[in-house]
Amino acid sequence: MRIDILSLFPAMFEGPFGDSITRRAVENGILDIKITNPRDFAEGKHQQMDDSPFGGGSGMVIKPEPMFKVVRYVKETTNYANRRVLLMSPEGSVFNQAKARELAQYDQLIFICGHYEGFDARISENLADEIISIGDFVLTGGELPAMIITDAVSRMLPGVLGSEESAPTDSFYNGLLEHPQYTRPREFEGMAVPDVLLSGDHAKIAKWRREKSLEITLRNRPDLLETAELTDEDIKYLNKLREQNIQK
Repeated sequence: MRIDILSLFPAMFEGPFGDSITRRAVENGILDIKITNPRDFAEGKHQQMDDSPFGGGSGMVIKPEPMFKVVRYVKETTNYANRRVLLMSPEGSVFNQAKARELAQYDQLIFICGHYEGFDARISENLADEIISIGDFVLTGGELPAMIITDAVSRMLPGVLGSEESAPTDSFYNGLLEHPQYTRPREFEGMAVPDVLLSGDHAKIAKWRREKSLEITLRNRPDLLETAELTDEDIKYLNKLREQNIQK
């Protein structure tokens, strides 16, 4: 997958993309990440990227000319038919695991990172295929959302994770929160690992993990159960938990 990030602050990506899973994905040829500064496409001696809003108001608005130029440049210098242009903004639809899986099907993602007061509306209305938010809060710019989405999407790509089973067991992958995880030692300061995980009985372990996943989801994010893929056994177990007031 090719990922192009258009940012006025390209240095912000050096640390997050230079370590861990993302770096390995790049080294293994699974990901190709390119950071481009839209200011390089701005006109004038000072390469001005923003201007005051028509109609008055506080803050500065990103001008359309350099953003249209940089997106056109990226499209013209790369050869991907299956691509998606994403604009980072709190006004967009909220990003989730389902969206990560959807975006992982594209060959190229182009992230437009904003700053200042926001974008000239002609950018969001005519340049972006989709506007995405990472939550109901405001950040200084779109760089952090672009990093988060890149990380989440890259985990969906074959060969990125050390184990092919890792992604399907992550929280939200199947609509539920993940079950608890344990490692050595078997007992620590009087806190023991559940016996079932040491039994070697894979069916019992799978059942325990599923039930714990349901329990944690019901307690912490009951809204997820409305769209989760639930079996008849899941529903019975949830009803049992509700009778026991597990949500409290």
